[in-house]
Amino acid sequence: MEGSRVSDETIAEPKRRDILFIATGAMAAVAAGAAVWPLLEQMNPDASTLALASTEVDLSAIVPGQIVTVKWRGKPVFVRHRTALEIAAAENTPLTDLPDPETDAKRVKKPEWLVVIGVCTHLGCIPLGHEGDFDGWFCPCHGSTYDTSGRIRSGPAPSNLEVPAYAFLTDTKIKIG
Repeated sequence: MEGSRVSDETIAEPKRRDILFIATGAMAAVAAGAAVWPLLEQMNPDASTLALASTEVDLSAIVPGQIVTVKWRGKPVFVRHRTALEIAAAENTPLTDLPDPETDAKRVKKPEWLVVIGVCTHLGCIPLGHEGDFDGWFCPCHGSTYDTSGRIRSGPAPSNLEVPAYAFLTDTKIKIG
């Protein structure tokens, strides 16, 4: 065959030493993976931390005007079923009357439900519900007063009660976190 040419090169056969090097390298890689895996795995949060990441609240038993306190991430969260009068008072408050101006609509997803973290923004005390001049919350430690939307109205607290991330799963159930 005139057009075809066979190579004169020969293919080197693997030696026993080459196979031992490959096997040793593979075993070293497996051993390194086995040593590193527990170190990486221990960085994941434990089950108790994951359990605190979110909480579900059944709203069906909360009557209008009632405030329920649930625990989320070690903090109290106030869930308030607001009455029509409380909603109207919160919506009709002039923003100029508020030290930390924020509309009621920005603080709630549904007007009848208010969800706020129950920690005073002054020094971390727990305010009392249905107290104070605005029938919201009152912090007895230093005198901060919040309205029915959790907005600071008077006292040394610098800001409104924080609204956590939450979502309505159904009309009667929310998930906080």
